[in-house]
Amino acid sequence: MSNRQSPAARWPHLVRTVSATLALAVLAACASSTVTRMPATGGSTPKYGATTVVRRGDNLYRIATSNGISTLDLAAWNNIPPPYTIYPGQRLKLYPDSTAGRMPPRSIASSQGTPPATSTPAPASRPAPPATPAGKAISNNIQWRWPVDGNLLSSYKEGDPTRQGIDIAATGGAPVRATADGTVVYSGSGLVGYGELIILKHSDQWLSAYGHNRNRMVNEGELVKAGQQIAEVGRSGASRDMLHFEIRHNGKPVDPLLYLPKR
Repeated sequence: MSNRQSPAARWPHLVRTVSATLALAVLAACASSTVTRMPATGGSTPKYGATTVVRRGDNLYRIATSNGISTLDLAAWNNIPPPYTIYPGQRLKLYPDSTAGRMPPRSIASSQGTPPATSTPAPASRPAPPATPAGKAISNNIQWRWPVDGNLLSSYKEGDPTRQGIDIAATGGAPVRATADGTVVYSGSGLVGYGELIILKHSDQWLSAYGHNRNRMVNEGELVKAGQQIAEVGRSGASRDMLHFEIRHNGKPVDPLLYLPKR
């Protein structure tokens, strides 16, 4: 395993503008993923049934405050752990999965002593994505493939913020290929510690990230095919030539070795 600092520890420094805020916490925002210090804010006003899609340049604090929600509540409602990374294209719920244990806000009428009028119950919230089973691949229809040829330097370890993906040794300049069909949602070097980084979106739930490249060969918004070269292996942000590779499901890292073909 390399001596570099945990990728997760650096996600908080990626600038959505490609100068300061994640890019797998998010992997996770990704195309400038964003990580923000979580200030304590006032009470939240849930918007039941409503969601919002993260755009390039967004961060959790900005989305929360613009919707009258505290950043901590928004993170909790979407199961986003520290360092609170979000990705462009990621859909966030603006309401909790359950209102159990929460008191409804007092109406103006009730505060004046008049019984509040009966209201229509809020629509049922959508179920939260199931938790990622430890040591078991989540069912999906993506045909994953290895992004580069080389020996494994470091493996994924659940719950360890320093091992949110795998490191693959490779010769500098070797082709880095898309692990599956997707859209480039980030191509830049704004995330300290990841060097030249590319992030692909394969579906609403799945992302893959490719770090420490020497040369990026695709731009944001570009559609790529599985096996297409997207970069060259390098050592940007690393002590040796390697590829740091992550797969993320609903913004959370999963073990890439559960999805890549056995070899």
